[in-house]
Amino acid sequence: MEPWLNPLSEALGTLGVDRDPAELAVTGDLGHLGSRLPVEETAIACVGAALLAATRRPVELATGHVAAAMRSEAHLRLDGEPPLDGFAPMSRFWRAADGWVRTHGNYPWHREALVRALGTPDDVEAVASAIGELPAREVESRVVEAGGIAAAVRTPQEWLAEPPGRAVAAQPLVGTDRVGDAAPRSRGDRIRVLDLTRVIAGPVCTRFLAALGADVLRIDPPHRPERPGSYDTLLGKRTAVLDADEPEGLALLHELLAGADVLVHGYRPGALRRFGLGAEELAERHPGLVVVSLSAWGTAGPWGERRGFDSIVQAASGIATVESTSDGPGALPCQLLDHGTGYLCAAAVLDGLRRQSEAGGTWLRELSLARTAHWLLGRPRAERPPASADAERWLTGLDSPDGRITAVAPPGRIDGKALTWPFIHAYGTDEPRW
Repeated sequence: MEPWLNPLSEALGTLGVDRDPAELAVTGDLGHLGSRLPVEETAIACVGAALLAATRRPVELATGHVAAAMRSEAHLRLDGEPPLDGFAPMSRFWRAADGWVRTHGNYPWHREALVRALGTPDDVEAVASAIGELPAREVESRVVEAGGIAAAVRTPQEWLAEPPGRAVAAQPLVGTDRVGDAAPRSRGDRIRVLDLTRVIAGPVCTRFLAALGADVLRIDPPHRPERPGSYDTLLGKRTAVLDADEPEGLALLHELLAGADVLVHGYRPGALRRFGLGAEELAERHPGLVVVSLSAWGTAGPWGERRGFDSIVQAASGIATVESTSDGPGALPCQLLDHGTGYLCAAAVLDGLRRQSEAGGTWLRELSLARTAHWLLGRPRAERPPASADAERWLTGLDSPDGRITAVAPPGRIDGKALTWPFIHAYGTDEPRW
């Protein structure tokens, strides 16, 4: 049996997609993503689930294309040059007094919280010195309490022995709930997707929906702009700025929701309630929506409202320990928790639309990076040596207002036809309207 069939079957089962995993045609050999964990077959399962949820027609994936797509941000170019640095100096593993801790400081407000929590200058050596004198769990607590992002490196066993890990393990890979009794909706040819996500996982979901033909409108707050050069998250979608803290902005947001078929958001659980966007409120005010909620740690347990990113979840869940080297904690060959969960989110949207059109109601789907990590860690190990895939054949070019963008094309073929990105717009330059 092909090694991706079992994880694909599990993903389809938790999603509720009634498709035979053998209907996914996979070409090419494995060996593009070296890891101790079954990264490559899990990645194929995530993308394959989204394709099978999208259509009843024949679908096909190439292993090399999936591997390139899982590292799409690394392959992005603007006029031939990388437009965005990788991890910032404050995003890294640090040696603590009794182990290791991982922090995230790519955004300035998270970096400021980190140095504030430690009482140090904004300097790598000063931060390293301060962390080196503290237990890893204390660093974690201090930084989180200050509004920053950090996690002590744990083993998988340690993570599952603690309340946050047990809460994550108790959740389904894809949560499903129906609220209200809205009638089935009549939709046009293009599904409208309101995108309230950033970084990687959420944008991967919504850009893939755009490649499948959806009209995607991304909304960002003016006080928390995206990092300059983040073109990889903008592929195929319009992007606007809207301040929901202002009455006019909030009214406009609800106007957009009134015209939307889907809401995908990456806000922490409960964070949208202050805008009247809680589950019950959405079902009452905008009945018939499909709502996909993406978070780092899930909605239950003591970390339910904690911030997090792929690298932080890898550290806390035990992945960094499994992938460790003689130099310290390691990492997956790609940000699989982000990318894989993003494609699962796309599948959840597509299956949610099917459910709504057949049975009515407002459908809520919940996914988290930590639950995807738990799924990966629970799968049989399939260690492969470090490898590098030739991504050139999977790249495509688009003209943007800022120059020529080179990006990994969306993975997959439907009925023998390759998916494409329809366009790329400059960040925040569209009007917030359908």
